Formats: sequence, structure tokens, C-alpha cells
Amino acid sequence: MIKSNFINEKQLVKDFYTRLDKACETDIPEILEAFTSPEYLWRGFHPFNEITSAQEVGESFWQPLRGALTSLQRRLDVFMAGHNSITEQGGVWVVSMGHLMGLFDQPWLGIPPTGKIAMLRYCEFNRVDNGKITETAMFFDIPHLMMQAGLQPFPPQTAAHLVQPGPMTHDGLMFDPQDPEEGRKTLDVTNAMISDLGTWALGLPLEEELARTWNDNMVWWGPAGIGATYTIKRYAKQHSGPFRATFSDRSSTGHICRLAEGRFSGFFGWPNFTAVHTGGFMGMPASEVRGEMRVIDIYRRDGNKLAENWIFIDLLHFWNMQGIDILARTTAIHAGHETGANGAHP
Repeated sequence: MIKSNFINEKQLVKDFYTRLDKACETDIPEILEAFTSPEYLWRGFHPFNEITSAQEVGESFWQPLRGALTSLQRRLDVFMAGHNSITEQGGVWVVSMGHLMGLFDQPWLGIPPTGKIAMLRYCEFNRVDNGKITETAMFFDIPHLMMQAGLQPFPPQTAAHLVQPGPMTHDGLMFDPQDPEEGRKTLDVTNAMISDLGTWALGLPLEEELARTWNDNMVWWGPAGIGATYTIKRYAKQHSGPFRATFSDRSSTGHICRLAEGRFSGFFGWPNFTAVHTGGFMGMPASEVRGEMRVIDIYRRDGNKLAENWIFIDLLHFWNMQGIDILARTTAIHAGHETGANGAHP
């Protein structure tokens, strides 16, 4: 059986993680520069956004994070690679997903430390060209970290908020070559799901539409602020239905990278789509400002349908575009409480 072979690209990223995760804080910018190209582009969630210098990524993101989450360790749940199926973007990309776990000992982005274990869920796409990482999209759930610190950045939501496990099948770490036919099947069903979703007007009842590409017992591991939900029926009730009801004039879906390997697939966009919020989503008021959704999705296929989905949405960026600085207002309220000022959680 012919196997797809991304061994060199995977090894480069594995070596990068080994060096980065073991490095002293002062050495981090140098390590980033050693593994990346001079034209490096890093895309991260708000308030980091796009950074075009490996040294700046090290100094503005990694060093403060490592100073806050001490004894940091990377806990991988998915590791895969593939050719980008978005041909105009191209490239071989290596994807990892999991948590960065540490002891939350110092403030980060104004979020107060707890002195306890904290887990920052993340997903990262790295494009590898000629032995160097040339692009990175690293998405991380800052609101979930805020909630672990006792903050409430959003009103209560319809789904569950929790530290999310990896694949039920425990087979997401694909360090070795995989059967390309399995990857093709996964990409096909992923593309079919995107096609259904992209129309936003398939003409079927929502649960019937979802059943075309999802298993009945699907798990949707959504970001903090939306939450996780289980089964098509509950997903339709707790996320997809309310989401569709509160957005209008949605753009077509666009991705920078979309790939599959084995029974897993993933994509990201910058943004994936835009839409107008008509009011009610996450308990927030309507806005006339068209908002951007920057999203990473990772999928696991079971048989000929999708079974699990891990989602990273830059909700801080979306609401910031609507004039609501979630990070600033939530940390300010906490600071006011700490000093005895009056205030209430949003």
C-alpha cells in the first residue's frame, strides 16, 4: 500500500517543538529565527494578529507566555501533514493540536494568575518550504484561559465549557506515513460538509442537512464563549441553529489552507468568512459592522461521515471589530474588584 510521505516536514516541526519547549526564555527568539525563513509570517489571535518577524513572535508572544505559564509542556492530541488542497495557496503544511499546560504563576494579557494548572488549548498550522517554516497560523483559546482564572468574559452560553480531550480513538498523532486513500476519503467528506455549509440555504431542515455529512453522535468541541455539544440534535439546538438565526449576509467560505491525512482533516482562514450580526449571538447586541470570523477546524472521520470537530474561533477579534474589547473590559472589571471598586461581570 502506497503511503504519503511528509517525513522531512514533520521532523522539522518536531525538532522545532523540542528546541522551543526546552529553551530558556532568553533563547526563544533565536530558536524561532533558526527554524523560520526571513520572510516569515505568523498569524495569531487578537491581540497579536499578524507578525512578520520571528524575533517579535518570540518577544511578544512566547516569552510572556512562558513567563506566565511556568514549567510549560506541550500535550499533543493531533499531529499531521499534507499538501494544501487550496491550489492557489499551495505548500506542504504540518498541523498540531492540543494544549499548552503550565502553572499559571504570573499575569498574561491582564489575566490574573492562579498558581494552579492552566491549559491553553491551541492549534497550529506550519507551512514548510526548503527546510524552513515560512508561515504559521497559531490559534489559541484565550477566553477559556480567562475562565480558568475565574473571569467571565461572556454571558452564560448554551453549550458546555471544559478542558477538551483529544480524539476518542487516540490515533491523531500521525508521525509515520499514512495511507493516502484514507486522507482522500476524509478530504472528500470535509469538502462536502463545507459545500453544504457554504450555501447556508440548502433547503433542508437543519438536522437533515447535518446528517448528510455528520454521524448522529457527532461531538462539536467549540471554543469558550460557545462551548462543546454532542449529537446532531443538540448541536443544532445549542449552536448551529442559534448561530444561523443571528447572522445575515454571510460571505462565501474561504480558506488559506485545507488538508487531510489519514482520518483527520483541518483548515484555517484569515478570515474564513464575514457576516453581519443581527443580534443575540452570545448575548450580544446587533451591529451594522460586518464582522470577520477567523477559524481553525480539525475533524475526525469515522466511516463515511465526520465524527468529531475541534473549533478555534478568534471571538476576541470578532467582538473587537464590533466595538467590544472583551479582554480589556473583563480584566479591568477584575482589577476593579481587586481594588474594591464597584463593578459587575458582563
